[in-house]
Amino acid sequence: MWAENIALVLIISLAFYITIPVKTTQTLFIPQGSIGNIISQLTKKGYELSFIDSYILRFLGSPQSGWIHIGKNELNRVDFLYKLTNAKAVIEKVTLIPGETSVIFFETLAKDLKLDSQKLNKYYKTFSPYPEAGIYADTYYVPYGIKEKHLMNFLVRESENKYRQISEKIYGNYDTKQWQKVLVMASIIQKEAASNEEMPLVSSVIHNRLKKKMRLQMDGTLNYGQYSHVKITPERIRDDNSTFNTYKYKGLPPSPIGAVSISAIKAAIKPAKTKHLYFMKNKEGVHDFSDSFKAHRKNVKRAK
Repeated sequence: MWAENIALVLIISLAFYITIPVKTTQTLFIPQGSIGNIISQLTKKGYELSFIDSYILRFLGSPQSGWIHIGKNELNRVDFLYKLTNAKAVIEKVTLIPGETSVIFFETLAKDLKLDSQKLNKYYKTFSPYPEAGIYADTYYVPYGIKEKHLMNFLVRESENKYRQISEKIYGNYDTKQWQKVLVMASIIQKEAASNEEMPLVSSVIHNRLKKKMRLQMDGTLNYGQYSHVKITPERIRDDNSTFNTYKYKGLPPSPIGAVSISAIKAAIKPAKTKHLYFMKNKEGVHDFSDSFKAHRKNVKRAK
């Protein structure tokens, strides 16, 4: 009888204990380690848990480390512990717009994910073989709370896999020196073309001018780094002495000038077959292409 009474008291106590509410944040970080360590770490962070919760949690399942979405600020104990094993991971959406530079992208990431832009740049340079365009223009999904090093490692690794697949399909191998030239040309096309449909035509102008050893004379090459969204003026063309200034220097810029899309990469590798040497944006916002300077001058007058 004494043992039965003790068991009854324990059952009643446990039933009462599991109904005690647990205050929580809607997003919660679960540390790595054993269940006992997880309960211990959460207790240190202010969660009202005890060794009893370790036994309950073992019965419910094994928590996955990382950020999870709880969804409420207060739950009964069993619901809270169940959430530790079954709640969905908190995911952040990260989008790199085609043509954007890493400087601007890292500033946006730092602001949106509460990270350090200088650390992002540091780790990017550590992981990527390319000064620019080492991250493919796309949308990525990353865990909430991810740190600078892991974020850059993930974005660069995913991009490298993408580049390797494309390069091996076209060239049969993936050589970073060869691929950088593709990225340089693709990044110019990305900046200059008004649409994906125009990209092969812009590419043909670049290829044709390089064959004739003409200066590219393209505004987009001056939208590098911090100048990503700066309007190109005659003064800027005159004063910028960097090798990105294709009005002053022949050939391609020393490195890509921004992130690229698959359309720009394809256009860089396979330009349209034309004799075009010039293009001018018209009043409709698209470009008129021409083979001679005389025809180009007519397009310029028409646009003005």
